[in-house]
Amino acid sequence: MRNRIRRLVPSASARAVSCLLGILFVGNFAVNQAAAQDRPLKAEEAFKNIQVLKGISAGDFMGTMGIMTTALSFDCESCHASAGTDNVKWEVDTPRKIMARRMVTMMANINQTSFGGRQVVTCYTCHRANSRPAVTEPVDDVYAVPQLIPDDVFRQAPGQPSANTIVDKYIQAVGGTQKVDALTSIAATGASEFFGSFGGAGEVQFYAKTPDQRASIISYKTAPGRGDSTRTYNGREGWMRTPLSILGEYMLSGNELAGARVDAQLVFPAQIKKALTNLRVGLPVTINDQDVDVVQGDGPPGVVASLYFDSKSGLLVRMVRYAASPIGRISTQVDYSDYRDVGGIKFPYRWTFAWLDGKDTFEFRDVKMNVPIDAAKFGRQVQPK
Repeated sequence: MRNRIRRLVPSASARAVSCLLGILFVGNFAVNQAAAQDRPLKAEEAFKNIQVLKGISAGDFMGTMGIMTTALSFDCESCHASAGTDNVKWEVDTPRKIMARRMVTMMANINQTSFGGRQVVTCYTCHRANSRPAVTEPVDDVYAVPQLIPDDVFRQAPGQPSANTIVDKYIQAVGGTQKVDALTSIAATGASEFFGSFGGAGEVQFYAKTPDQRASIISYKTAPGRGDSTRTYNGREGWMRTPLSILGEYMLSGNELAGARVDAQLVFPAQIKKALTNLRVGLPVTINDQDVDVVQGDGPPGVVASLYFDSKSGLLVRMVRYAASPIGRISTQVDYSDYRDVGGIKFPYRWTFAWLDGKDTFEFRDVKMNVPIDAAKFGRQVQPK
């Protein structure tokens, strides 16, 4: 029996999905823009009054805030606005911010004392998209069909094929070993749509080069004054800029940097077995009424990736990457569809790239393989005036 992955529905956090400006552990908010452009920042360097989440990168800190908004179905105002108003003051320690600090400390103590430091209890463990955890299960739920949510990280499931078998089928489905091994670069352009409280249409440029360089550059046509949204990784350093990021454009570090490297490597099918180790296969699941096989592997320390392959066609339909944080796993999901032939290789012309504070949908119009790409595309992008 296949597990059916839960279909996500818009919540308070989804309605304000790009509004992670609100930070539960920041009192008097401030960003050191000059330092953010020169080197990676720790959370306590980028923001003032960090009390319980010191030592992690500023980027990972923002992802941690995303975990809280989704786990409690909150948006920024839920914690940062004065009671009964929409008047947000970052510097004020509201009762909810104070409580959140206590909850994080409580989780850390439980995991340390009861589970030997392993991260077993998280915000989502109890809250499940509710501000107050449910205490009693409704009787109707007891007799209803249980909703199965697979574990993020799993072992090889009994009776399932080997990971190599599924990955090899994928390589054959996209064009075969010879074509896949010869693929060294991809350049694509198309339309982009940003989902969030400040959504908008744009034009996307996507570039990738083996073994581990990748860039997406989005220019917003409906709001040209907003500046480009960029994600770049040149094999050593990474940069990110999103429309409403509190940090502006910043240098990646920590788990976010490790995740960018995995994203760059997995663009090329031939690199799956190199980028991920300890490959294992979980129980089959269903996504959008498609039966899929799930292969999971370990990336750099703190990063795990799950790849979902259509059981019939063998094509990749989803990638979910998990990064560690002090309160749970930060997830990034990419969905792929509309595969078309480009020079003998099948390439997905539709991508949906979703993270905890935004979602971009790409509809590519022009895709080229094995073309020269300027190395500058993978470095820090200078924003247009």
